[in-house]
Amino acid sequence: MTEALDKLEQEREARKVTKEAEDESVKEANRLKRTLKRKKWVDWKAQDEEDAANGTKRAPFDPADRIKRKKSAILLSYCGANYYGMQRNPGMQTIEEELFKVMLKHKWITEDSFEQVQIASFQRAARTDKGVSAARQVCSVKLPEELDLQAFNADLPDQIRLFGVERVTKGFNAKDQCNARTYTYTLPTIAFAAFDEQHEQETYRIPLKLQEVVNTTLKLYEGTKNFHNFTSKKNFLDPSAKRYIMSFTCSAPFLSPQSIEFVTLQVKGQSFMLHQIRKMVGLAIAIVRGNTTTATLERALTEERLDLPMAPGLGLVLDTVHYERYNDRYGKDGIHNPLTWEAQEEQVRQFIEQHIYANIYKTEAEQRNMLDWLSTLHFHSYDTRRDEPPPEATGKQKKNNEDDDGDE
Repeated sequence: MTEALDKLEQEREARKVTKEAEDESVKEANRLKRTLKRKKWVDWKAQDEEDAANGTKRAPFDPADRIKRKKSAILLSYCGANYYGMQRNPGMQTIEEELFKVMLKHKWITEDSFEQVQIASFQRAARTDKGVSAARQVCSVKLPEELDLQAFNADLPDQIRLFGVERVTKGFNAKDQCNARTYTYTLPTIAFAAFDEQHEQETYRIPLKLQEVVNTTLKLYEGTKNFHNFTSKKNFLDPSAKRYIMSFTCSAPFLSPQSIEFVTLQVKGQSFMLHQIRKMVGLAIAIVRGNTTTATLERALTEERLDLPMAPGLGLVLDTVHYERYNDRYGKDGIHNPLTWEAQEEQVRQFIEQHIYANIYKTEAEQRNMLDWLSTLHFHSYDTRRDEPPPEATGKQKKNNEDDDGDE
């Protein structure tokens, strides 16, 4: 009963936050427009004379600057293996940098928007960290009405594909309107074998009873809990440390093309903090293997600060971002389509298998990332951390916490 009331209260609070964010998004767009309109008036005749005297010439008018652009949602898939995350980072190879360069080349955005993407109202649904992939990432941005997706994709690297564009409401924000996110974590089943047993990765097959133990352990994370131990620099008393996990399950085992047995863990929640999923997976593996017990997980959800392992980033994939509330309100209004991307699903699945999962299977077989990481589990104490004092919940930290939008 208490959990149901907590869920109801969270949903009510989420609707309030979404409405406030939508209003703020519209206000911010209007502020940017007013700033641009206040640009100093230029006497072009005098300017041209001055430029001629200096041997320079004014750039010709670019028709792209006058193209009417409307708020849109784009469906993006990418393999993050060779990138330093999703978010733009000067001097680093990121997914957004590749995306913006092609958008500029095809005049989907202007020069000003390329330099300052806020002008185009760009927002991602979730960040992903170095090496983390996304199957169905969604971003909001102002785009022209006439778009050539085939030509656009031809200029993108093979690891990145844009599969769809949908017109959305003026105040739509890909992050704020997202009411849930689903991530998957794909790993070889040998990760769950008892720590004191010897097995070969290529021949190991997980017993049915052990699969049940995995699912039972994952289920302990479900519900509204305080995950301050599963991220960094987060105080137990910080309200944003509480997250609602809707489901956490393990798939049936399957064989990769290299004949290694894998399973896929799937977790759905309202939102996740930095490294949260990788630490949840890391502790679950340690519990199933016998490096620690479920008592550690129970303690990790209390005020204690514990030393917990973090699983490798290779198997983590942003699978789906959910817009049920937006779809219920606007998806059937006759103007906007629901953001379910059903028409693109077959193409997306092909890309996932060929570029994301194929990379996970191949890298695991060649580099044995998981096996190397498993050998470090005994170094963790799974007990109270004494290396540093707990972080203080300062105003600056609170501001950063509000920006948490993925495991990443």
